[in-house]
Amino acid sequence: MDLIYQAGSWPAAFVGLLLGAAIGSFLNVVIVRLPKQLQQQWQRECAELNGQPLNQQDRFNLAYPGSHCPQCKAAIAWYDNIPLLSYLALAGRCRHCRQPITKLYWVIELLMTLILGYAAWLLGLGLPFVVVATAASLLLCMTVIDTQHKLLPDQLTYSLLWLGLLWSLSADSAVTPGTSIVGAAVGYLSLWTVFWAFKLITGKDGLGYGDFKLLAAIGAFTGATLLPVTILASSLVGVIVGLIALAKKGRSEPIPFGPFLIGGGLISFFYGEALLHSYWRWLGM
Repeated sequence: MDLIYQAGSWPAAFVGLLLGAAIGSFLNVVIVRLPKQLQQQWQRECAELNGQPLNQQDRFNLAYPGSHCPQCKAAIAWYDNIPLLSYLALAGRCRHCRQPITKLYWVIELLMTLILGYAAWLLGLGLPFVVVATAASLLLCMTVIDTQHKLLPDQLTYSLLWLGLLWSLSADSAVTPGTSIVGAAVGYLSLWTVFWAFKLITGKDGLGYGDFKLLAAIGAFTGATLLPVTILASSLVGVIVGLIALAKKGRSEPIPFGPFLIGGGLISFFYGEALLHSYWRWLGM
C-alpha cells in the first residue's frame, strides 16, 4: 500500500493522472460558472444599495443546473461527461445538436492530467502533492478567467494566499512563516504603490485590485527577495505580448496582467534563486 504514496512509483503517477483528469473537469465548471455567479451577486448588491427591485434570477451556482450543452441546453449524460475520453469520442461536438464544443475544456483537462501525474511521480501522494494540486488548480482557473473576463475573483486569489501562508508552516516549504508573511505584504504593497502612482500621473487605472492580491499570494510562496524576478519576468512578457497585439490590431486594448504575473511567479518559484545568483555574478558581486 505504501507504494501508492511513494515518489517515483507508477501507481502514484497513475493516481495523479486520474485525479488530474477529474479535477480538470471540475475546473471547467468553475471557469464557466464562477464569473456568471459573481455577476449575479453584484447585480443583487447594486439593486439593494440603490433601493431598486431586482428581476427574478434563476438559481445558479457551481452545482446547479446540471451539466448541459450551452447551445441546445440538452442535459449531458454521465457517459458524455467522462474527462478527456468523452470529448474525443464525440469528436468535440454535442451529441444532440452537433454544435462544436470549445477545445479549451479538453485542453484544461489534459493540462491538469499531465501536471498532477508528473507531480505525483515526483512528490508521491503526500502533503506536498496536495499543495501542488491545489495551487495548480487555482492558478489555471485564474489564468483562464482573467484572460476571458479581465477578472481575478477574490475566492481564488485569497485561497492561494492562505495556501501559501499555511504551507510556510510545513517543514517541506522553502520559506519560513515570517518570510512568507513579509513576501505577501511586499507583494501587495508593491503593485498598490504602482497603481496609485500611475493613477495620479495619468488619471487612469493601470491595474486591478485582483493583481495586488495575486502578487501577495505569489509572495507568500516565494518570499520578498524573489518578487523582483516575478515582476520583471511578468512585465517583460506583458510588454512583448502588448506590442504584438498592438501591431496586429493597430490600436491599444486593455490586457489582463494576471496571466503574466502567474507566469512570472512560476519562473520565480522554480528558477528565481538561480537567476538572482547569475545576475549578481554578472555584476561581479
